[in-house]
Amino acid sequence: MPISHDDTLAALHWRYAVKKFDANAKIPAETWNVLEQALLLSPSSYGLQPWKFFVVETPATREQLLPHSWGQRQIVDASHLVVLAVKKNIDPSEAERWVTRIAEVRGVPVESLDGYKKIMAGSLGRMPAPEIDVWMSRQVFIALGVLLTTAALLRVDACPMEGFVPEKYDEILGLGAKGYASRVVATLGYRAADDAYASAKKARYPLADIVERL
Repeated sequence: MPISHDDTLAALHWRYAVKKFDANAKIPAETWNVLEQALLLSPSSYGLQPWKFFVVETPATREQLLPHSWGQRQIVDASHLVVLAVKKNIDPSEAERWVTRIAEVRGVPVESLDGYKKIMAGSLGRMPAPEIDVWMSRQVFIALGVLLTTAALLRVDACPMEGFVPEKYDEILGLGAKGYASRVVATLGYRAADDAYASAKKARYPLADIVERL
């Protein structure tokens, strides 16, 4: 059965960008597994999945990241910290890698995907590297949206964060050597009882100002 309309909207109204997490409240393993699966199932252009999601579990490492996160305590207090990173130096060879995986999963000859491969390789081959990086970085934010929505449905609190120094994150976590660069951070866990923002009424422009039917 699909989730009801009322339950869907209730979850989205319940969600907010948590400013203060309960440092003692941890996300159960089975719940976290669903959130990781949501990241895995996130859509991307051509299905290329030009990303990796780094779950920072070591407390000492999170403390190292705190000064490069504008001192925002969510980095160390949240149950989980995820650094969403883009794959660097993507070129037409990525099309070959992806169709090989599709053929493996679907049990079809890789040759049957030649047309699809040529379309992907053509798109990647026509664009200069900086444009490809911008394009692929946008895909990372799609995954962030899926993660935040899934968390809300599971009643897991979250806070998306662009207030950090990507270069320092990449250095501390060794992302450059792995071929990735951080783009956005998500902290997840459970709100502290005294987070004043939890009771603040959600402010949005009227629907008529945001959605226009043509």
